[in-house]
Amino acid sequence: MTEAVLVIGGGGREHALAWKLAQSPQVRHVFVSPGNAGTERGVSNISNVLINLKKFDAVVSWCKQHSVALVCVGPEDPLAAGISDVLTAAGIKCFGPSAKAAQIEASKAFSKAFMDRHNIPTARWKSFTNAQEACDHIKSAPYPALVVKASGLAAGKGVIVASNQQEACEAVDIILKDKTYGSAGDEVVIEELLEGEEVSCLCFTDGSTISCMPPAQDHKRLLDGDLGPNTGGMGAYCPCPQVSQASLELIEKQVLQKTVDGMRAEEIPYVGVLYAGLMLTSNGPKVLEFNCRFGDPETQVLIPLIKTDLFATMLACVDGKLPDAIPEFRTDRAAVGVVVVSGGYPNSYKKGMEISGLDKLSKDPETTVFHAGTAMKEGKIVTSGGRVLAVVAIDTNIQSAASKAQQGADIIQYDGAFYRRDIAHRAIAWSRKGRGLKYKDAGVDIAAGDNLVNLIKPAAAATARHGCTAELGQFGGLFDCKAAGYKDPLLISGTDGVGTKLKIAQACNKHDSIGIDLVAMCVNDVLAHGAEPLYFLDYFACGKLNLGVAEKVIKGIAHGCRLAGCALLGGETAEMPGMYDPGCYDLAGFTVGALERHQYLPRSRDIKNGDVVIGLSSSGLHSNGFSLVRKLVEQQGIAYSDPSPFMEGKTLGESLLIPTRIYSKTVLPSLRSGKVKAFAHITGGGLIENIPRVLPSKKGVQLCAGNWDLPPVFSWIYKQGNVESLEMVTTFNCGIGAVLIVSPSDADAILNELSSAGEKAWKIGSVVPCFDCPRVLISQLEHSLNKVWNPPTTGEHVNGAVRKRKKVGVLISGSGTNLQALIDHTQNPAVDSAAEIVVVISNKAGVKGLERARKAGIPTQVVNHKDFPSRLEFDLAVSSILEDYGVEYVCLAGFMRILTGDFVRKWEGRLLNIHPSLLPSFKGAHAHKLVLEQGVRVSGCTVHFVAEEVDSGAILVQEVVPVEIGDTEETLAERVKTVEHKAFPKALELLASGKAKLGENNKVIWSD
Repeated sequence: MTEAVLVIGGGGREHALAWKLAQSPQVRHVFVSPGNAGTERGVSNISNVLINLKKFDAVVSWCKQHSVALVCVGPEDPLAAGISDVLTAAGIKCFGPSAKAAQIEASKAFSKAFMDRHNIPTARWKSFTNAQEACDHIKSAPYPALVVKASGLAAGKGVIVASNQQEACEAVDIILKDKTYGSAGDEVVIEELLEGEEVSCLCFTDGSTISCMPPAQDHKRLLDGDLGPNTGGMGAYCPCPQVSQASLELIEKQVLQKTVDGMRAEEIPYVGVLYAGLMLTSNGPKVLEFNCRFGDPETQVLIPLIKTDLFATMLACVDGKLPDAIPEFRTDRAAVGVVVVSGGYPNSYKKGMEISGLDKLSKDPETTVFHAGTAMKEGKIVTSGGRVLAVVAIDTNIQSAASKAQQGADIIQYDGAFYRRDIAHRAIAWSRKGRGLKYKDAGVDIAAGDNLVNLIKPAAAATARHGCTAELGQFGGLFDCKAAGYKDPLLISGTDGVGTKLKIAQACNKHDSIGIDLVAMCVNDVLAHGAEPLYFLDYFACGKLNLGVAEKVIKGIAHGCRLAGCALLGGETAEMPGMYDPGCYDLAGFTVGALERHQYLPRSRDIKNGDVVIGLSSSGLHSNGFSLVRKLVEQQGIAYSDPSPFMEGKTLGESLLIPTRIYSKTVLPSLRSGKVKAFAHITGGGLIENIPRVLPSKKGVQLCAGNWDLPPVFSWIYKQGNVESLEMVTTFNCGIGAVLIVSPSDADAILNELSSAGEKAWKIGSVVPCFDCPRVLISQLEHSLNKVWNPPTTGEHVNGAVRKRKKVGVLISGSGTNLQALIDHTQNPAVDSAAEIVVVISNKAGVKGLERARKAGIPTQVVNHKDFPSRLEFDLAVSSILEDYGVEYVCLAGFMRILTGDFVRKWEGRLLNIHPSLLPSFKGAHAHKLVLEQGVRVSGCTVHFVAEEVDSGAILVQEVVPVEIGDTEETLAERVKTVEHKAFPKALELLASGKAKLGENNKVIWSD
């Protein structure tokens, strides 16, 4: 079913929005009120309607009559007046913030104070209602106080940038005394004059999540060279190359996300588009102003670059589900818009001038004309405003797009038509400014590659062995087989990769062990021929070289080489822009091994019926089958940072990334004893496909899965993925990383040798005749897959007796990863926890934590704090539910409400919280930011009793993580989260088991 949409407004911005919305397959028709000539003709499913926009009840009535699914508000005035509130109250979805949220633009004083409260970078400022006081401040301020703004809405004209203090004082008089801007000038804001490049950064937001648009820049001045009077905008371009990636990330985190988070924290959720006008100063980006809507003319160059469905994104914002419809923008195109204005603008100008040339431009698919001040008169399009229209062109780069837009503007003809001929001149000049094209401009940083070699040289040198020195930097690597002790050697080579296990390493930002996997996959293959691995070469490919990541990966490779006894002789680091997504890389490895001619394996002709199959324990999945595992994780709706469902004390990512076992040093002596007839590496293809590779024809093996220990990960995959047993042993190693085939008389001796070398091994089967039957038969497989892991249960019976467990309630507000850790701990039969979670309460509906609880069979309750007139009444309702469930202890697991003193006192000594720092340091919000700013070298988390003063309760458990060089708030938070999942269950267990309790004077009393 397709929908109707109403766009409110009549300018170029609204034409662009209607044009894009009309392209949605979900939209039947776009109505525009009042619209212009461009929205009245040209596209069949866009039309103008006349509605009294000053009477919001009339808008509501019209929307209901025409079954409007979404209203998109263009200009700021209706938003500031509360049209979104009225429509929402009437059950009509509106894309645009509430009147309270629109204060971010409607009141400069509110906006500046808000930025100060939330530490958002902006110019220094002060507001005044008295002209003399304002002028005194201008003359005495410790900064150039030359920007004078009317605090209220002044149609984009209430900002005066003075060149000296006298002009600034005169501007104050114009606003406060002369009332040039009416009530908008009842208050004036005096700001510091900032210097730098001015840019516009906009984002979509659902009140929580943001999605940033590419940066744009408009041209306010009337004349070329940025001269003449200010206007509403003479043109714009996007993207803005002057904004570096680092600046963009800073703007996203420190400005846009902080603003949305701050509004939410002040219980003024901001939904719609947030526009930040910024100055790129030498001290970083600073906010000049916020707007509560799309910019004009920035919208006209942003909208044509959107690849995805704008209607879907707007609806997702209104529904609080922006992550479901994140917009995508074209990165292979730039857009430039040239605004054509009436003669005399921005002062008086004529109207009713007939416009020609529009038909010629309609033939170019990459040039679009967005109307603003146009109207229909006797079937002809005529001018009706100062800014008449914008000619927008897209092309592969800014310069080409600008040229095309200028050519389009030349075609537009009417009496008095005027436009600038240098739109995007700053971007073009910046691109040309002293910059000959360099390899680095293409995305390849040779210096970074050289730095990487220097970083890893010590690690490579540590792998040196007889036969080579492992020195990097030469054209080739030399290995002397004679120096290594070989007399008549055969050389065996092997090459492999790590597959999609890389995707999990990258998702977890854990890169230190994946190199071990790479070495293992190669050296275990050459071991199958009885070869000792001599040397190893690696290939590391990426789109953009991240030195920290690459260093960890290659140091992991060096560690794997040391475990295998081979030298890291060289490698290749390939930086290939455009080949890989940001943050992604690929690996390949190559190894050469040697053996004396008479030691070659397999000795297939010697294998006889009845020979014993010995299985070597794997460390887990090794490096195969990860595409299936990733699909299972996706279907389960769990995160790699969640507690592992099959391995206590680790996250899911950590348990999946356990490195592949390397068998070279421990198994090679047995292979060279002459007693082993064959060695098979159980790699891709599992047990079913790899064992036959070493068998003679008409021979197979009969295995018994009950003879070896099956790691729980395989049972988890089997059960949770409903994977067939044959698929399991064809895809995975199922606990057997390699097999050896020996005569029955040698089996015990080989087992003893392997055990002495540190390997866990079993007799898992025997060689049998095989003609038409499958060559690998495995008995008791389903029994083994079923018995080693079971989903957590909530039973209270232990050894036939009912055991009393402490009843726990958990309060949440979001995804509930700490809740999951508590669930896994308390429901794990092996733990025998003294605690039982009996209810989970959230102050928000639909959050992931509620789903986690329901999956675990735990009752849930939603108590929306917005339904209560005060915090105390909300707390009383929560407390009542806890008492109904007989709760004895309460855990706060990401609960984003400040509890009243009454609640804290009532649950004193029974209320636990977890904080992401080592208390008493870095209390309150932004702990990770404070840790990084102070430069401390360790951080962690603290589980503590809740006291009335924030984060001041007695400490139960602390876990430490190092602060690494180059850490960001995100990377530090991820590592701290990992230890949180260990600390919280530990603390709950201490409390529930009676080993710890809160005594007098906020001190913990410990007992054995």
